[in-house]
Amino acid sequence: MSRGEPPPGISIIVHGGAWNIPDEAVEAHLQGVRAAVLAGWAVLTAGGTALDAVEAAIRLLEDDPTFDAGRGSFLNAAGEIELDASLMDGTTFRVGAVAAVQNIRHPITLARLVLERSEHVLLAGSGAARFAREHGLEPCRPEDLLVGRELDRWRELQARPDFSTPQAFRVVPSTSLPERPGDTVGAVALDRHGTIVAGTSTGGTPKKMPGRVGDSPLIGAGTYADSAVGGVSCTGWGESIIKVVLAKTVVDRLEARPGDPKGAAAAGIDRLARKVQGLGGVIVLDRQGVPAFAYNTPRMARAFLHAGLAAPICGI
Repeated sequence: MSRGEPPPGISIIVHGGAWNIPDEAVEAHLQGVRAAVLAGWAVLTAGGTALDAVEAAIRLLEDDPTFDAGRGSFLNAAGEIELDASLMDGTTFRVGAVAAVQNIRHPITLARLVLERSEHVLLAGSGAARFAREHGLEPCRPEDLLVGRELDRWRELQARPDFSTPQAFRVVPSTSLPERPGDTVGAVALDRHGTIVAGTSTGGTPKKMPGRVGDSPLIGAGTYADSAVGGVSCTGWGESIIKVVLAKTVVDRLEARPGDPKGAAAAGIDRLARKVQGLGGVIVLDRQGVPAFAYNTPRMARAFLHAGLAAPICGI
């Protein structure tokens, strides 16, 4: 390897949600996933771990109000922001996840603290918030996470008692606000040591019941990694994703048919639609760092970069 070339084998893929992303939001989504994949890539090329790269990419997406994660997250039915996130190391099989946490700017970093500094897998609500304080993660104010777009959406949805999850991912003709959008974010990375890490972060769904937990913090549903096989992060209608354990389903398919991450991604989305009429998307890296994705929504924001590319490939 000559000076300035990235190490062979490193790879990263990110997503910024799968739904009917409106035309006016396309550029912001593309810019967001591109910046995130470059942030993770910078970590990998400097010799950092896949865990560092995934956290760096997702933290950037959590800071970007374009997405439903961290700042910019949806309000629940009570007008509060509750966040979920998870991380999985595919070599050690260590896992950290948090659910229904409030006043945390970077839930993915809290998930990493659970992975590294506890014997648990998932902490929720006030217990997760207490764990954050005990480990030096300062809370933020609710208004630090709230953007005007989501306050407007919440006020509109409060007047619509018929708003229901299966109506997902379409645009209501009478309004410019897309119904039940899904801007969950995620990343999967492979580092020079052959470790694959997957992570996912979300603000859930608009007008969700307080305490509702989707697929993002559930290992096997929204996130899964096995360095001998591959890693997956999911996005979409969480209730349907949970029912088919989508992330683990994709990894199992990849283990049964190595070298075909595209086929594994497509098979997972096919099962999601066929078994539970679900909607969503997945991003995948196989153990060689080959990226793939699949979705059955009108659009999915994604970007990937590996040692064979001069620049990120982004799409929507």
